[in-house]
Amino acid sequence: MDFSDLGKLKDLMGNAKLMQEQMEHRLSETVVEATSGGGIVTVRMNGRKEVLRLRISPTAMGSTGSDLELLEDLITAAVNEAGRRADEAMKSSMQGMMGGLDLPGLT
Repeated sequence: MDFSDLGKLKDLMGNAKLMQEQMEHRLSETVVEATSGGGIVTVRMNGRKEVLRLRISPTAMGSTGSDLELLEDLITAAVNEAGRRADEAMKSSMQGMMGGLDLPGLT
């Protein structure tokens, strides 16, 4: 390996670090929303899969234990759907950043 190869490697590593920083920024700025139960539960999540907001419609509150179990199921479904949407948004974003490169495991 000669000095020009080392320079290229250094440039490549710098570019990779810059891309990682850009991706972290996009992860924090990407926001998705999902609902379940016809809008009874709404979850807003960022690209890091951090729940930013959980809204529960007042109509969801009932007087029986089965209502609570249903609400728990609706929350779980909304969080899972928001996670899938965050994955899809980030996959699309990464494909744009990579400029069409076909790198196994990244897209």
